[in-house]
Amino acid sequence: MADQILYPKATAVWLVDNTSLTFEQIADFCGLHHLEVKGIADGEVARDIRGADPIGNGQLTREELDRAGADPKYRMRASQGRHAELLKVNKKGPRYTPVSRRQDRPDAIAWFIKHHPEVTDAQISKFLGTTKATIETVRQGEHWNKSQIKPIDPVTLGLGTQLELDALVRKAADKKARDDKKKGIAPAGETLRPASETTAPEIVEDETVEDIAEDAVLEMEEDED
Repeated sequence: MADQILYPKATAVWLVDNTSLTFEQIADFCGLHHLEVKGIADGEVARDIRGADPIGNGQLTREELDRAGADPKYRMRASQGRHAELLKVNKKGPRYTPVSRRQDRPDAIAWFIKHHPEVTDAQISKFLGTTKATIETVRQGEHWNKSQIKPIDPVTLGLGTQLELDALVRKAADKKARDDKKKGIAPAGETLRPASETTAPEIVEDETVEDIAEDAVLEMEEDED
């Protein structure tokens, strides 16, 4: 679909719970794979994500929804409106977390630790606007409010957008894959290559100058802490 959807998984959760649209229709509208939507319906995907009403936030009209409900082959078109500005990611300046949301950060930290261990503490710290010391107390079960902490998606908590979260997780996964490749560690489900291949010099084609620079900055931040 040409238009990007704000909070695609949260929107898919709402459409699964509140409409009779097909998995293909929901997947097409949200930019997801139809099997991922099926997983949401089966309770295997996005269990911690709260549904986001696309009509209420101006991404979809009731007319479009009704038309799709009457015709399984119809593909809905997103509304051009106020959500477009929210899709622009501002990369300038540190993230500011409203005071009312700061108490939710331990839940988001726990979610990262449980579901995305490939995301580094420096990346979590930057994304949530927290400290590495706080992340460590949550990881070690030493946080002062540990009995109340439960893993919750940071998007659901309002600590970031789905686009930002997806980009962070994708970048962390790519970096881990590059690091594992350099170390000769085979991805899950693959067998190790012969020694003659792992010892031969190889060119990492997917690592850009920008990736290398950002990795170096993150490593420096971790060393400073």
